[in-house]
Amino acid sequence: MWKIPSPKRCRDLKRLAVLTSGGDAPGMNAAIRAVARTALARGVEVYGVSKGYSGLVNGDWQCMDRTSVANILQTGGTILKTDRSDAFRDPQVRADTAERLRAAGIEALVVIGGDGSLTGAHRLEEETGFPVIGLPGTIDNDIFGTEDTIGFDTAVNTALESIDKLRDTATSHERVFVVEVMGRSSGFIATSVGIAGGAENIIMPGHPIDFQLICERLNDSLRRRKFSSLIVIAEGEDPQLTSQLTHDLGVAGYPARACILGHVQRGGSPTGHDRVLASYLGSVAVDYLLAGTSNVMVGVRKAEVVTVPLQDIVSNKKVVPDELIDLAQILAT
Repeated sequence: MWKIPSPKRCRDLKRLAVLTSGGDAPGMNAAIRAVARTALARGVEVYGVSKGYSGLVNGDWQCMDRTSVANILQTGGTILKTDRSDAFRDPQVRADTAERLRAAGIEALVVIGGDGSLTGAHRLEEETGFPVIGLPGTIDNDIFGTEDTIGFDTAVNTALESIDKLRDTATSHERVFVVEVMGRSSGFIATSVGIAGGAENIIMPGHPIDFQLICERLNDSLRRRKFSSLIVIAEGEDPQLTSQLTHDLGVAGYPARACILGHVQRGGSPTGHDRVLASYLGSVAVDYLLAGTSNVMVGVRKAEVVTVPLQDIVSNKKVVPDELIDLAQILAT
C-alpha cells in the first residue's frame, strides 16, 4: 500500500468541518468516516456540512460523533449529500462564508470532491485565509498531482462488469457494441475499461475519431474469426457522438448496438481499494491540518501519500499518459 507520512502536530484545533461537493463518488463515505474518527481521536470536534458548498454558504452543518459515521464504510454516495453551488463562485459570498465558519468556532475545512470543488477550496483559503485541505473524490481520476482518486476503481469495475456481460451478447449475435462510459473531458475510465475489457477501439476526449481505422480494426477481428467487437467511448461533450458512431458503423456494414452505462457508474458499494484509499487520505488530511499544513490536496504518487498545492491543481490538467494509450492500441490489434 502507500507509505503514510507522520506530520508533527504543531497546532491545536477545536473544531473542523467536512463536506462533499460536485459529483458523488463511491468511497466518499469512507473518507468522511476517516476524517471524523481521526479528528475525534485527536480531540477535535467535527461538523458535517450538508449539500456541499450550498450548505456551507447557508450555515447548514451539524456536529458529528463516532456513531454518526457508523456503518457507512460500505455504502455508495455520500451521507452528507452533495451539490454544485453557483453562489459560492462569488468572492463576497466566500468571504461571508469564512466569517460564518469562524463565528461558529470552526477553524478548518476538509473538502472532498473533484477539480471544481478543489478550485473552490483554493479560492476560499487564498482570499480569506481560512485553512482548507482537499481530498480527490471523483470517478474520473482527472485531478493533477495524484495517480488515483476516490471512486475511480469502483467506477471502472462497475463498467467492466457490464461490459463482460455485453461481450456475451455481442458474441452470440456477432455484433459490434459501442459502450459509452463516463468522462466528459477525461479518458481515464474509457482507457482502463477498454484495456481490461479487451476493447478493439477506445475513443476519448481530445483524440479525434479515425473512422477508417476503426473499420480496419473491425475487419482484422473478422479475419481472425473474432465474431464480436467492442468499442469503448468516453461520453465527451457531444451527446450525439455514441449514437452517430453506431449509425455510421451500421451504414458501413457493421451491425452495431449502443449501450450507454450512464450514472450507474457513480453508484454502488465502493471496492476495497477505494475504501482503503479514502481511509488513508481522510485520516492524513486531519493530521496535516494539525501540523499547520493547508491549501493542499492529499493524494497518492509513487506508493506514497503526498500533498499537492491546490494552486497546482487549478493551474494544470491531468491527461491520459501516452504509454497507456500505446498499450491500449497494442492490445487491441
